[in-house]
Amino acid sequence: MLTGTVVTAVIQSSSATTVMVVSFVNAGLLSLAGAVSVIMGANIGTTATAWIISLLGLGGSSGLFSLPMLLAAISLFFLFTKRDALKPVGQTIIGLALLLVGMDLLQAAMPDIQQYPALLEGIASLSGYGFWSILLFVAVGALLTCIVQSSSAMMAITLLMCYNGLLDIPMAIALVMGQNIGTTITANIAAAVTNVAAKRAARSHLVFNVVGVLVTLILFRPILAFVSSVFPTDVPMAITLFHTLFNVGNTLLLVWFIPQIIWLVERMVPDTKDSGQTSDAEEYHLSYISRGPVSTAELNLESAKREIQLFSKQVLHMYALLPDLQSAHNEKDFDTLLQRIERYEQLTDRMEMELTRFLTVVGGGNISSHTSGRVSTMLRIVDNLESIADSILQIALTRKNKRSDAVHFSDHLNSNLAQMNALVENALIVMDGNLVDYDHIDLRGAYDAEREINDCRDRLRAEHLESLKHGLYGYPVGNAYSSLYAQYEKLADYVINVTESIDNSLKHDSIHP
Repeated sequence: MLTGTVVTAVIQSSSATTVMVVSFVNAGLLSLAGAVSVIMGANIGTTATAWIISLLGLGGSSGLFSLPMLLAAISLFFLFTKRDALKPVGQTIIGLALLLVGMDLLQAAMPDIQQYPALLEGIASLSGYGFWSILLFVAVGALLTCIVQSSSAMMAITLLMCYNGLLDIPMAIALVMGQNIGTTITANIAAAVTNVAAKRAARSHLVFNVVGVLVTLILFRPILAFVSSVFPTDVPMAITLFHTLFNVGNTLLLVWFIPQIIWLVERMVPDTKDSGQTSDAEEYHLSYISRGPVSTAELNLESAKREIQLFSKQVLHMYALLPDLQSAHNEKDFDTLLQRIERYEQLTDRMEMELTRFLTVVGGGNISSHTSGRVSTMLRIVDNLESIADSILQIALTRKNKRSDAVHFSDHLNSNLAQMNALVENALIVMDGNLVDYDHIDLRGAYDAEREINDCRDRLRAEHLESLKHGLYGYPVGNAYSSLYAQYEKLADYVINVTESIDNSLKHDSIHP
């Protein structure tokens, strides 16, 4: 919540903050509960703009402050160019100065209300329907903010209208309430092409402000009386006070109901599929990547990284079915397991295709050499993961051919293959762990697992040749047996390739930071 407050106060846009939150949730960087908290803080942070305008931007004071602030910002850039930490400070001051200059220009362009009596009468007529007028102005505020897509800009215009006598306190309060609803449209537009979690984060922003407006409408008279008593003659300050009370009070009220808000948005945006799980019947869709890459390369890479982790999990689930093939009691059970493996392989083909397409688009953009290297690394990882899935299918098909040819292994041969299966499974688990954090991989564990597999393969091969020499089993058994342990070792080569791809990327980064 504090993060949302500070960030929004600095950038002076709650819409920008909530859109970033939606992007973070879509990339898997932020939980839904965390997103709701940041959004609550963003609503508090947006009140800073109103206070700046009320205290500095009205009554002709903006011109007195903007020029020295702008000069100070320019001087920061020229005097402290080697100190990057001060550049954002200069940018912030420039933004504030431009805000005040803009208010000064708006005031100069605002017409004299005395010259437009028809406008006065029109506003007065809209204000003459009691509580219905309040609802009307709420709707107008929401509509205008949807069009402008900036509650801060609409707040500035509202304060200026109050300062020039175009709005009284009740109607201005209603406009502000509508603006808080209208500002949610930006995040919901951004969430239109994101995953379910990001859509829920955007809906939580809508729920938060709608609930706040409903509570305020119920308590409208006491709130109106309070702000009017604090600033009886200064309408802009009264509206600024209400704006702060609305957002702070709404946050203090709803912060205790975050689980309930999450429950509500989960029903507003139902999850049509249990993404990331292993249901064989479901069609694969990207879980962390939206339909097109966003403008921030880091978010694109993080989304792709999360998707690759899901890819790895699918491969692990697929591999876990292989021992069951060996122990299948009848043809029906065997065929059912084989069909599941084949569906997994088709699933991994689609995952490779969509991830490759996405990463290719990202790599074709205007990105740094570091980002380009990471994209290349991810493309190699995706290719090897799909090759692992192909190898698993080949092992399953070899088992099928063995079964069709009525080839039976001795307990000793089955024990050897079970040992090889366990070693490869361990290598897959190490690989899966290395895909979590590219900067801290277990390279030694990966190479140890690879060495154990190679040693086992060498031992099985030497023993197999001796068995053939002494006629311990015939050609059909020997051919099926040697094919299986060779396929396991080939699968392990793709496994180590994944970790080596990450390691090579780290070495490249250290040489070319």
